Amino acid sequence: MKKTKIKNISVIGLGKLGAPMVAAFASRGFQVIGLDQKSVPAQKLQNGIAPVLETDLQKFIRANKKRISATEDYTRAILNSEITFVIVPTPSEIRGGLSTKYVKAAAQRIGEALRKKTAFHVVSLTSTVLPGSTENDLIPVLEKHSGKKCGRDFGVTYNPEFIALGSVIKNLLHPDFTLIGESDKKTGDILESFYNDLYEHTTSIKRMNIVNAEIAKIALNTYVTTKISYANMLAELCEKIPGANVDTVTDAIGTDTRIGTKYLKGAMGYAGPCFPRDNRAFSYAARKFGTRLLLAEATDTINKRQVKRIATLIERHLKKNGKVGILGLAYKPDTNVVEESQGVAIASLLSRRRVPITVYDPLAMDNARRVLGNKVHYATSLKKCIAASNLVVITTPWEEFRKLSPALFKQGGHKRVLIDCWKILNKNSFKTAGQYIALGVFREERAP
Repeated sequence: MKKTKIKNISVIGLGKLGAPMVAAFASRGFQVIGLDQKSVPAQKLQNGIAPVLETDLQKFIRANKKRISATEDYTRAILNSEITFVIVPTPSEIRGGLSTKYVKAAAQRIGEALRKKTAFHVVSLTSTVLPGSTENDLIPVLEKHSGKKCGRDFGVTYNPEFIALGSVIKNLLHPDFTLIGESDKKTGDILESFYNDLYEHTTSIKRMNIVNAEIAKIALNTYVTTKISYANMLAELCEKIPGANVDTVTDAIGTDTRIGTKYLKGAMGYAGPCFPRDNRAFSYAARKFGTRLLLAEATDTINKRQVKRIATLIERHLKKNGKVGILGLAYKPDTNVVEESQGVAIASLLSRRRVPITVYDPLAMDNARRVLGNKVHYATSLKKCIAASNLVVITTPWEEFRKLSPALFKQGGHKRVLIDCWKILNKNSFKTAGQYIALGVFREERAP
């Protein structure tokens, strides 16, 4: 492979993934232009301010400010870069598909800019799309508005990232592997050369045609959701069998290299902006192509059970006229994102059943308030949330919650019920504080 030295990058979309991409690429010595149609994210980035909340993002922007610029001008971004990464939203549709309206809108503007450029340019779509989208929705728009031919005058790749919010920069710079779906070999060579310069250590790069890359991206996410739901299925079973403990079971079967322990945790359902919708979208795509993904459908069914299952458990252990405290509204630690959050969903469900709810989260209170409104009470601290409750449930395994003192659960001389969904606390330490309940563990009240 002929090595092509890339120096200048542009990133279209400065959201949860786009902004960290700018900072991560700049940290490896690349000149990076970030573009967003909304003026606020672009202005913030241009002024050295992180446009979104993400671990280490502000630190990386500050440290690499000389190599970072931002604009709302597509022509400037395209003419002053060699590779453009497109990371715009692909929102879910009513039937489960993923809309490419923002992809096509960006493609039009990129195409118009490419018309003014003589040098070969690579357009790399990073947004999650369904199989066939890149070749049917992106490339034709680029060709129409540029007046040029893909594979000859410019190249296209489908190059999704495999990241988790809260650790995006780390995941970008130290991935398990890199996936490149290429329109042609020259384009694939250019992108592979870029990644070889980006990574400090050798990383597996999988190159293939575009449609295989599209399938691989969404299939990987769906496989992970299947693993999560399988562990939660085991947790439900273990709760009903005397002596059973899901952690003991998953630790054993996860030792087998064919399975592995990662994501095999009997706890709460999967959530966030990717897993739930990607699983449903994959099922939608299969139906569109004339088949069904029965395993993905079953996974989604199991996941939807979890909120009602935990809400029922809470009500079973809540004394008459008791109040519930929910610790954790972000869908995972180290982020303020509440999309499809299990904690938010449980709070919403219980509030509809007229159960008094107080909630607390280290970062996600404002975002949760936009969803829950005045249905719940918002505690200003962890201690106040517990004090206002008779039963406390930990729904997000924040590091702050792992350090909880049993004394907090005896405030006011009242012992409380604690439901530890993630089993992050020591059961024995909380025996004197009240009743400790863990998911996936047999409970005596279930005995025949």
